Amino acid sequence: MKKICILGAGRMSHAMAYDLSRDFQLTLVDRDDEALQVLKKKYGVQTEKADLLGEGEVARVTADADLVIGAVPGFMAHRTLGEVIRSGKNVVDISFGPEDPFEWDELAREKNVTAIVDAGVAPGMSNLFLGRQAALGPVQSFACYVGGLPVERKWPFEYKAPFSPVDVIEEYTRPARFRRGGKVLVMPALSEPERIDFEAIGSLEAFNTDGLRTLLHTMDVPDMVEKTLRYPGHRALMEAFRETGLFSEEKIKVNGMELSPLEITAKKLLEHWKLDDNEAEFTVMRVDIVQEGKRRRYQLLDFRDQESGLSSMARSTGFAATAMARAFLAGFFDEKGIRPPEFLGANDAAFQFIMKHLDSLGVEWLSFDVVE
Repeated sequence: MKKICILGAGRMSHAMAYDLSRDFQLTLVDRDDEALQVLKKKYGVQTEKADLLGEGEVARVTADADLVIGAVPGFMAHRTLGEVIRSGKNVVDISFGPEDPFEWDELAREKNVTAIVDAGVAPGMSNLFLGRQAALGPVQSFACYVGGLPVERKWPFEYKAPFSPVDVIEEYTRPARFRRGGKVLVMPALSEPERIDFEAIGSLEAFNTDGLRTLLHTMDVPDMVEKTLRYPGHRALMEAFRETGLFSEEKIKVNGMELSPLEITAKKLLEHWKLDDNEAEFTVMRVDIVQEGKRRRYQLLDFRDQESGLSSMARSTGFAATAMARAFLAGFFDEKGIRPPEFLGANDAAFQFIMKHLDSLGVEWLSFDVVE
């Protein structure tokens, strides 16, 4: 039985353990022993408590693994990925940070490593779909709209965080890169809001976020954008937080103590944004790809699975990663270096395998041509 080591014991790792523990020997690693014990009890996996920022810890805990899956917070994502590659381990990574993963491409090739990065839902599945369509011919435009939201809207935020609140805040502060008319442009996050109607959900507000990542380097598409979806009103509130300095990382002194506004804001938002274990929530995503004058749409609407207890964001993100991991271990591709999902999508056999596995787990992607 092949061994897989998952770095991180957050919500996404629950979905990964749910899927992979049936067929592989799993070890989950985190510094939070309580989170590890929950996973061990629920899925019968092996666990190891470790601080992955410690010198040599990544190499140590992954030494016996046939494959590593990265699911750590964004602030440590790039460094951890590099440590896995330096250890000579193949890796599938969903961790989301601002750095360019291609910085590790030369090292990955040198170490004979396949590193599938951005292997979640967005980035991740969005890249996969663009790679699939681009393999069929030139693409004129790509637009991805994605969000995870609670069913019940509670004032004032009308939002709950399906992953780390600090990573969510990063989406609201990091400038958004996109391509328009063949040129890469940079605008503030939360900019260019627009309303989009979704059947069974209603009207949501979309705004620019920095989610294209590798696509800006790998895909020759004149117009590309990624936007995050929230209930109307949330965007304006977050813009007010940002513009008044509540997301600032600059330290200020208050009563003799030095703290950044972000540290305080994130702690308070964690209280308001904490997603209860059984709270009804959903993930909605739409990818529109225009090719030869036709609009191809991939769409997802996924709700919390009450039987497994897995949130929709954990399912749509975690299962995307496990599907890509299974495709790699099944031998559908073995190219070395940094391999984002758009490269996998260009491989029809790998694409069909991934989609079939997601369907078997109840993550149902619809794909159809839109008649304008």
